[in-house]
Amino acid sequence: MEKLYDVIIIGGGPAGLSAAQYASRYGLKTIVLDKSPTAGALAYSSKIENYPGVLEPLSGTELLGIFRKQAIKFGADYKESQVVGVRFEGDIKEVDVIDNTYKGKTVIIATGSMGRKPSIPGEEQFLGRGVSYCAICDAAFYRNLTVCVIGDSEEAVKETELLAGFAKIVYLIAPSEDIKVPHDHPVRSSDKITVLAGRRVTSIEGDSIVTKIKIKNTRSGDEQELPVDGVFVYLFGSQPVVDFLNSAMPLSDKSCIMTHRTMETSIPGVFAAGDVTCGETRQVVTAAAYGCLAALSAEKYIHQRKRMRYDWGES
Repeated sequence: MEKLYDVIIIGGGPAGLSAAQYASRYGLKTIVLDKSPTAGALAYSSKIENYPGVLEPLSGTELLGIFRKQAIKFGADYKESQVVGVRFEGDIKEVDVIDNTYKGKTVIIATGSMGRKPSIPGEEQFLGRGVSYCAICDAAFYRNLTVCVIGDSEEAVKETELLAGFAKIVYLIAPSEDIKVPHDHPVRSSDKITVLAGRRVTSIEGDSIVTKIKIKNTRSGDEQELPVDGVFVYLFGSQPVVDFLNSAMPLSDKSCIMTHRTMETSIPGVFAAGDVTCGETRQVVTAAAYGCLAALSAEKYIHQRKRMRYDWGES
């Protein structure tokens, strides 16, 4: 029998995981769909020392790990998977990942704001014709071909490894002086992967499809061309991550998800929390608070309450 969740949470940052804690603690069937536990703004923070209750400095990844363990301990399901589409029209909401569709009574969107608009010449032009933002979606199309990954994050490295299982050659092009993984990481010694650090892609070119890229050495200024069949972009910016919505809901002129005071969107049963709503403050503690509010609102919606339930200690 197909599982129907009470709450589907898109995003595994502080807002999404806090929402999962509150929703699952109250007994709601909850799942968190997280693109990558290393991809969010908090995961990139090297030191957190002002989060209430945390007495010693810890990394953002460590703090996220605590959030995640708490949510799972309270009964939330956690799935590392990229959401590629949603359908919010009916009473039962549907969320598509690569290999599955999840159905739920409510959805909480907590995807953060590290998205970006196409900025490399040719990136937008060849989107879907050689340019991709999802290796797990498109890797199979590049079997025995040559591809490149643009980025230096742990997520970019992970996607490079995935592509190496299909492609003949994978170039990992890092704009910084090194990729953000240990020196003994297997990506550095793979015979199918070439790491080009300190390079910037200046253009993506081709005819009807991508055929090459141009890169520039950030130190020497030297330029070169690389023939490639596919380009996978893992660079980050400060735009709300809403590409998966595909016009499923109205957004502000800055592509933010608009919410009421208690995190309801204009679509009944759909809520949003954290940086994807473009609040004035971008702090872990406020993201967690927004996640809590979204979960309380979802519970109120599911049980058709007139007001939020406050006694969360009894279940």
